[in-house]
Amino acid sequence: MSAPHIPVLLDEVIAAIGPIAGMEIVDATFGAGGYSAALLGSGARVYAFDRDPNAIRDGAAMVDAYDGRLTLHAERFSRMREEMERIGVPQVDAVVMDIGVSSMQLDQGERGFAFSNDGPLDMRMSQEGESAADFLNTADEAAIADVLYQYGEERQSRRVARAIVAARPLETTGELARVVRKALGHKPHDKKDPATRTFQAVRIHVNDELGELRAGLLAAEALLREGGVLAVVSFHSLEDRIVKRFLKEASGAGRAVSRHLPGELPGPAPVFTNVSKAIRPSEAEIERNPRARSSTLRHALRTAAPARELAP
Repeated sequence: MSAPHIPVLLDEVIAAIGPIAGMEIVDATFGAGGYSAALLGSGARVYAFDRDPNAIRDGAAMVDAYDGRLTLHAERFSRMREEMERIGVPQVDAVVMDIGVSSMQLDQGERGFAFSNDGPLDMRMSQEGESAADFLNTADEAAIADVLYQYGEERQSRRVARAIVAARPLETTGELARVVRKALGHKPHDKKDPATRTFQAVRIHVNDELGELRAGLLAAEALLREGGVLAVVSFHSLEDRIVKRFLKEASGAGRAVSRHLPGELPGPAPVFTNVSKAIRPSEAEIERNPRARSSTLRHALRTAAPARELAP
């Protein structure tokens, strides 16, 4: 049976946004609608994005329940700026982003995201394009090793990549997990399954998750009006590093200006201010929802400065 989906750091996200009736808010990662439901409960208007067609399909009942205050957009959140302009809403009061794979995707074996439920080696959030099996069965050994090292921080990436190539074709999550465990000498009593890093890396690659995150942060910057709130929940260090660096650069906190160079031009005005420190779940929340353990929330306020241009 699937574990119920519990939105992570929900109280902290709601406290950061402070939703009230009439606010217009983008939920960039709708999932099972946990954040959206809480925002709608305050009287806000929510525009929810998800590239997973299952999430859009399953959210139809929520649309009906909230009398037109919720709309669902079957689109990547990196394209939220274009989509919101298309529907005539060029600016909003808040954007919330819950990065990475959802509980539902992990729990559905047929989606191929996890080795806890054996299923086809898929991992595609949008259910379109190159699957995990496509990548692992056709890419050369060096390309696979690079993905495992960069996105899974797998120190023995070359050994694992060699084992994957030798075992091809791979068709199921169980097959991949067994190959990785054998390559790394997995022992049943090990606290963390060594296949975890490989699954994370392949999933991030197949869905271009880090590229999407970078583009999504810039899209949110462009969408937010002055005083608007950006709230981002991430689940591992690669994501959090991107969010932290983005907010540091966007707030001007990382800018070095020498007082010994008269006439030096000041840098661009900061586009975010009031940047929070990393906020992590309480022990009580982790006990209620073990998947919250690795989560981190960062939030900030949009200034009046013009948004930086998105890269083409």
